[in-house]
Amino acid sequence: MSKVFPTAIVVSTLFLFIYFVLATNGIILSYEPGLSAGDISRWCERVTNGIFREPANALSNLGFMFAGLCMFRVLSIDSAASQKHNTFMGLNRVSILYAGAAVYLGPGSMLMHGTHTEWGQWADNLSMVMYIIFPWLYNLKEMGRWSQERFLLTYAAIVTLYGYARWVYGDDLGIGLDLFGLSIGLWIISEALFRFWSPSFRWISGFVGFGVAAIFGISPNEILSNTAEYWWVVLFWLPAIFAKSPPRAKRIYTPWFYLGVVSYTAAFTIWLNQWSDLLCDPDSWIQPHAIWHLLSAVSTWCFFKFFRTEKELKVE
Repeated sequence: MSKVFPTAIVVSTLFLFIYFVLATNGIILSYEPGLSAGDISRWCERVTNGIFREPANALSNLGFMFAGLCMFRVLSIDSAASQKHNTFMGLNRVSILYAGAAVYLGPGSMLMHGTHTEWGQWADNLSMVMYIIFPWLYNLKEMGRWSQERFLLTYAAIVTLYGYARWVYGDDLGIGLDLFGLSIGLWIISEALFRFWSPSFRWISGFVGFGVAAIFGISPNEILSNTAEYWWVVLFWLPAIFAKSPPRAKRIYTPWFYLGVVSYTAAFTIWLNQWSDLLCDPDSWIQPHAIWHLLSAVSTWCFFKFFRTEKELKVE
């Protein structure tokens, strides 16, 4: 375990080196359909013929790598005493997975914005899902009394199935499902359960998902009037099914959880408005989509700090 942090640095550096070599020789570069050098990408930045098709949008992903490496550093210097009562203190398979997922958000997105290839888009989507499924699965692990092995196997199975289905069937996996968007709802639902678990709230917790959907622009009326398209709302009750017991720990939500929510909400707001006249300047190094990356990286760090506030409840 003592070599995890330096290994993470080596792997990250090696990725950047390999990318540079392959891109310099034109091996991994392409253009999205209908685009060429000088055009404006669908993320606002002007496309170049250099090693990064979208320089600012690609290089801003270093923020994720930096945040993840900082997590590895913090975990590697935690004291032995602090590691006994919190999974996010010290290096273990769960904490390494979270930090690793945060790091991989960088290469995944960089491959999309840098190469403009179809497989780069796949790597980007996969990295997003690898990160966002972690928090709600971790919550289910705690309230479902899962073993660490069951948690890790479930995580690996979802990632593998998603990676295959996304490659073969595209964004909606062939069934009209946006797993990334759904997972945001599942995280908030499971977090509400973690904070307010009770036998009755367990079964009404799924309704929290409708509030989350409304915040992201999908109203309850829209969902109820088009149940065939929004069939996936039934999955809002997944946490209720697996969260059979109250959590054996508590978390402190101020400030880190709320800072994470605020930073991600700000990032998402910028993402929604990246094409506005106010924000979009194709030739500027200050790209709204790059800011979305950087603020999202900040949110991964905030949520890491939030999970580290978890403390076991004393049993009377």
